Amino acid sequence: MSLHHAERPTRQSARPAPAVGAGWPLPAARLLATIRIAMGLVFAWAFLDKSFGLGYATPSANAWINGGSPTKGFLGGIDRGPLGDMFRSWAGQAWADWLFMAGLLGIGVALLLGVGLRVAAVAGSVQMALMWAAEWPLARHTDVGELTRSTNPVLDYHIVYALVLVLLAAACAGDVWGMGRRWARLDLVDRNRWLR
Repeated sequence: MSLHHAERPTRQSARPAPAVGAGWPLPAARLLATIRIAMGLVFAWAFLDKSFGLGYATPSANAWINGGSPTKGFLGGIDRGPLGDMFRSWAGQAWADWLFMAGLLGIGVALLLGVGLRVAAVAGSVQMALMWAAEWPLARHTDVGELTRSTNPVLDYHIVYALVLVLLAAACAGDVWGMGRRWARLDLVDRNRWLR
């Protein structure tokens, strides 16, 4: 080796971030956990507002705790689509109120804690699909001929929420900033992987 050709020090290759959860790099896993918590807050807030009438979407007088119906306003106002009569008949029914509110609470808690994300994804996707069908964004006009003002005839926030729920379950998003790993180690969950 001559003095003119000194060896250059070798650069250390950049190490990839450690994988967590379903093999996601830590920054991606943290982003998924943030989205999971945000979605959990969306569902939990809807439950709390409809239960206690916090004055945003639900006035206090219409709160479930005060005898109001969480489904009456939304389903009772359906004015389009081939399933409109069916959804209007569900408005204010005790069984519909209980199922709707149990869904909001269960999905919200599952997302916030990071447990049971597969069940939450299925339940949330069914709930979102029903709400999409009730709003029927495919319609250009209401039953009385007014414009629906649908911003997209197929893809609306209900479909996006359902897709996000499925992504969170598939990505094991409860493993970071949640109780997903502990949940998965429970004997019941280990024997019944669909509870993951």
